[in-house]
Amino acid sequence: MKKLIAALFCSALSFSAVAGGNVAAGKAVADKYSCFTCHGKDYNTPIDPSYPKLAGQHKDYLQHALTAYKRGDGANGRNNAIMTGQVKPLTDQDIKDLAAYLHSLPGSLAVHR
Repeated sequence: MKKLIAALFCSALSFSAVAGGNVAAGKAVADKYSCFTCHGKDYNTPIDPSYPKLAGQHKDYLQHALTAYKRGDGANGRNNAIMTGQVKPLTDQDIKDLAAYLHSLPGSLAVHR
């Protein structure tokens, strides 16, 4: 019985990691598509001040933004031709993984009261 419970627990953890995105896989996606070229090596220092800082950003926001760019229909104001081209080949899991990776990085974003 203990082995069955342990197996179920491990399966649940494994599913949860995939459902929430895999940080290591997200780093591989970021490296493959050279996201740092525009957003900076640390994802806190973009090459242009109008480009967003991605490190430490909320996962759900990143997933939503990347999905909107992938649609490429200007939904939610996401109609940048460069970003649309960058995210077009990404799968839904790639987007989750990338969001998990960027969220895991130390960011310089702050919430002011």
